[in-house]
Amino acid sequence: MIPALGLLLGVVLGVVLQPAVPLWMQPYLPIAVVAALDAVFGAFRALLAGVFEDRVFVVSFLSNVIVAAFIVFLGDQLGVGAQLSTGVVVVLAARIFSNLAAIRRHVFKA
Repeated sequence: MIPALGLLLGVVLGVVLQPAVPLWMQPYLPIAVVAALDAVFGAFRALLAGVFEDRVFVVSFLSNVIVAAFIVFLGDQLGVGAQLSTGVVVVLAARIFSNLAAIRRHVFKA
């Protein structure tokens, strides 16, 4: 219940305060959000399977975001930022859909 309340509080604060994202961070934010979503859906899948561990979730969440942002940064430095950003999003989206499929199979037994 505490994580759900924290998420709700974060969303409300974001809507009310409308924080500005620094210009240098704007290319990395969407990638970080997709990487975080991948960790969240993986955690939900693990929770349904009965193997969820909070320490694994935190490490997965942080490492996904850091590695995804680093890949995009590296792509920017090499001049292929858009291509690597697309690659990261495709890989993470595939993982998200895989987790959603497992969640669907678990919930609906289909």
